[in-house]
Amino acid sequence: MTVREVTLMEVLDNREARVRRQQELLNTYHTTLICFTLNIPGPVKNSDLIHAGFRLGCRMLMDLLNAGRISVVFQESTSLVTGCEGFFAVDADPEQVKQLCVNLEDSIPVGRLFDLDVFTPDGKKLDRHGAPRKCLICDQPARVCGPVRAHSAAQLRAKAEELLEDAVFSDRANAIAAKAVQALLYEVCVSPKPGLVDRLGRGSHEDMDIYTFLASAPALQPYFVRCARIGMDTRADAPETVLPKLRFAGQLAEGDMFRATDGVNTHKGAVFTMGLACAAAGRLVLSGQDTPEEILPLCAAMTQGLTQRELGHITPETARTAGERLYAQHGITGIRGQAEQGFPAVLSHGLPVLRQGLSMGLSMDRAGCAALLALITAADDTNLIHRGSRGLQQSIQSQLRALLEQNPFPEPQILAQLDEAFVEQHLSPGGSADLLALCLFLHLLCD
Repeated sequence: MTVREVTLMEVLDNREARVRRQQELLNTYHTTLICFTLNIPGPVKNSDLIHAGFRLGCRMLMDLLNAGRISVVFQESTSLVTGCEGFFAVDADPEQVKQLCVNLEDSIPVGRLFDLDVFTPDGKKLDRHGAPRKCLICDQPARVCGPVRAHSAAQLRAKAEELLEDAVFSDRANAIAAKAVQALLYEVCVSPKPGLVDRLGRGSHEDMDIYTFLASAPALQPYFVRCARIGMDTRADAPETVLPKLRFAGQLAEGDMFRATDGVNTHKGAVFTMGLACAAAGRLVLSGQDTPEEILPLCAAMTQGLTQRELGHITPETARTAGERLYAQHGITGIRGQAEQGFPAVLSHGLPVLRQGLSMGLSMDRAGCAALLALITAADDTNLIHRGSRGLQQSIQSQLRALLEQNPFPEPQILAQLDEAFVEQHLSPGGSADLLALCLFLHLLCD
């Protein structure tokens, strides 16, 4: 968004245009009218942050109107260099609407920046009842501080930006985290998934069931909020500086997970993949471009060099974990390699299949299972190799590719047969399940 200072003449011209638009809407709809603008100190009246705060205010207003069962017969919003403004023609008593607007202005910190004027159908502007509006800086009435310029323009601008950032960033971080948890819950519920825990059974796992996952996912919500805020707070920093901060937060989150599950590892992989995605979405908080095509390359930028740093020195003799042994023996980079490449299995395979299935009207079960199979064919699942062998994993990939060529969205009975075969061999594509959760997150966040 182009940001520049506006002149007094531009502000006055815009005010006259707004009055004309108010009168046009009153003449057209003959209802109560809300005019929503922001009180932004200083000569800059619009920016990405201001626009985001305005969108948040519009959403809050609509939520309150819906909660009050107030019908909105017309809604319009514009974003100009002179500021953002919105008009809402509502079918309700003007006094009731005014009280609702006053509550919004007074009940939350960022509401101090909201200017919600309410007009009766005949054009009368209603006054506030009760306490006057407070100054941005102190608790004195604004009409006391304003005329004597009790606070500098710089102080007022800084406070307005602080209020906007706190509101916009907190709201977005919570929304990102909520979608991350929802994705984890959807992933475990998608059924029947070969070898994995789902609604129908434990798969190849004796130490966990669906209830273990239902306990684990909500325990990770504070971590996902933290990841999103790390992304927001470091959005001006080089991407590679973010991962160490996420790693420390992830270590603490694993403790939360183990406490919730009595020591069972349900989401350790998702702590890494979903934490990265939440941070990437957070870095895009003001861009309006939080799509998979923007989020996943950011994940790649944040993890560049990760494989070499953590596995480059590993030899067959020094390998301690299953992942290290697979790297030393076969050069398999696992989830680190997927992250460094921007999760190509997700972007080019799993997510397109998921979206296609849902757009065809298929259930989340069928679309999600098809996406899982596509992911198994597209990435080397180290969990699958560890439970079987490299040769068996490659054989499974070949068989699934042949199946999906004939039937991209296998029926439940075919999936049940695959599940039975996986369980018999004690196979579990846990890495692919983490990638499915990431597909679901991107779909839910960006749909």
